[in-house]
Amino acid sequence: MFCDEVLDAIEPIAAGELTPDGRIAAHLTSCPNCAAALDTARRLEQMLRTRSAPKAPAQFTTRTLTAVRRQRWRSEQFVDTGFNIALAVIAFGVIATIWILLNRSGLVNVGNGALTEVGAAIRTVTPRVSRSVSLYAGAMALLVTGIAIWWWAERDARA
Repeated sequence: MFCDEVLDAIEPIAAGELTPDGRIAAHLTSCPNCAAALDTARRLEQMLRTRSAPKAPAQFTTRTLTAVRRQRWRSEQFVDTGFNIALAVIAFGVIATIWILLNRSGLVNVGNGALTEVGAAIRTVTPRVSRSVSLYAGAMALLVTGIAIWWWAERDARA
């Protein structure tokens, strides 16, 4: 058995959590360095048992939980930011792919032609509609006024 294997078991042996088996006990009797380490660990364990534990400062729990929550929030913000960036990159990739496919297939030219036709239709219809806008605006004002008077009359009738 090697010293590093025994040194890993020194602390549990000194605390009483582990009893040395045959190989570890044989090594502790034959190796003065490991035996001295076990003796030091036992003295330290005894000193820690006799010593009283200090009391926690005031609001220790509150401060600790606040720090833990703050750290958790920061890590969640980091994950959220990374997720949002990943979504933006994916969305940009999808839009770029669609744009490239539309350009390669010639559908953009068809769309441009359709927009030109819609614009021409709007320019043709606008003069005809503009003469009637004041009539429709007056009719809408009359309708809204009638509904407002009706609402006011019904409100007073209930009271």
